[in-house]
Amino acid sequence: MKGLLIDRRDFLRAAGIGFAAAVTPSAWANTLAADAVFATAFVKRDGSFGAAVLSEAGKVLHTVDLPDRGHDVTFDPISKRSVVFARQPGTFAVVFDHAGRDAPRTIASIAGRHFFGHGVFSPDGSLLYATENDFDNAAGVVGVYDARAKFNRVGEFPTYGMGPHELLLLRDGKTIAVANGGIETHPDYGRAELNIATMKPSYVLVDRVTGDLIEKHELPAALHQLSIRHMDIDQTGTVWFGCQYRGSGTDRPLLVGRAARGKELALLDMPRDVLSGFRNYIGSVAANPGAGTVAVSSPEGNSLVVIDAGSGRIVSSSALVEVCGVAPDGAGFMATTGAGEIIEGGGATRTEPDYVWDNHMLRIGPAA
Repeated sequence: MKGLLIDRRDFLRAAGIGFAAAVTPSAWANTLAADAVFATAFVKRDGSFGAAVLSEAGKVLHTVDLPDRGHDVTFDPISKRSVVFARQPGTFAVVFDHAGRDAPRTIASIAGRHFFGHGVFSPDGSLLYATENDFDNAAGVVGVYDARAKFNRVGEFPTYGMGPHELLLLRDGKTIAVANGGIETHPDYGRAELNIATMKPSYVLVDRVTGDLIEKHELPAALHQLSIRHMDIDQTGTVWFGCQYRGSGTDRPLLVGRAARGKELALLDMPRDVLSGFRNYIGSVAANPGAGTVAVSSPEGNSLVVIDAGSGRIVSSSALVEVCGVAPDGAGFMATTGAGEIIEGGGATRTEPDYVWDNHMLRIGPAA
């Protein structure tokens, strides 16, 4: 199909070969406790970077070094490995094994591409998909990596938009949802945003096997500066998304929305005080399917808001300094902050003064 750059022989081989786990001992082979349930990136106060595995109570069980700042973590329950991606425009991702069988492995982006900070595994764990920037062509792509052959890159397919950020694998195991932020960047200009006046964000569904576009939805023209960034899936299969606004700071556009297959995007109306508290920036989105709720965080606005997924009403709103990472925890959500705090779903707070927690947190243990 047009735009599909995967060699199909490589794809089929990657999807079908048997898994022979390496048994290389690592320095932390026997230190990972059975209650490890969360993973997140961090920056230490000494300036070093890493990813941490946390317990149910938010205790740091283990850390993995990173060469620079990380962003999000994805987990493969089949191989018990996670991948932490560099913050854009980073050129690395690090694979680490929760069972301690393998030493961490670094994946380097190919020439002409860099990572956008997010990825997801195929249902059988054989392939890793990562949002990437084809920066010379100002086009988004999903890079495809063979997780059973040292994470060799076996191809890519388009995201049918610019500046892709988070991607999700939907419940059919075949469809990938991509949030195209609509912002052009180029590593020659660091993190500078080059097309604010003409940006065009979109939400797309892509067939992960063929690379074909299934659906594409854009926001109304008046909201073309509302960059769609982060997403999660609630108990009904609805995708919730959070946005970051690049227009006037005095505007107060709606920032949280829902996407259902075959329907137009729907932005969620919120009380004025809650919306203003986000300061036009949603940093992370997490659903708690068991509780029927969705949490959105804003490190810019020091705000964490929990929403009832069925009705869309606000369940709670909390003021937390530089809160961003959030993941389901029991009937609530665990959250992390740039001030080193870890807030459990029940409200208990743990402080790790040596750590500045980064943007996202992933639940890697049993579902909440």
